[in-house]
Amino acid sequence: MKKWVTLWAVGLAILAVPLLQSAFHAQPASPQPAVAAAATPNPAAASPAPQHHPRIEAAIQHLEEAKHELEAAPEEFHGHRAKAIGHVNQALEECHRALESVR
Repeated sequence: MKKWVTLWAVGLAILAVPLLQSAFHAQPASPQPAVAAAATPNPAAASPAPQHHPRIEAAIQHLEEAKHELEAAPEEFHGHRAKAIGHVNQALEECHRALESVR
């Protein structure tokens, strides 16, 4: 059972990196209405409030869980476990960068 969980986590990590990269780089910027920018004269109101992105936050949580599963795996799988952990770390970095870019 643990072997299947580990293999599933490795597959998820391998698939997550390219999917997350393409998803985050392909999102168009949301257009800002010109009327709203002109209607806010004070600088404190002009700074946007932090946005809540539940899907990215959920992806971060799932990737962290996958990373913990991989780190707890008893076998090394001929170096594939370490590579999968590296891919999960890359995916986590991309998720955090995506959140930073919209805040």
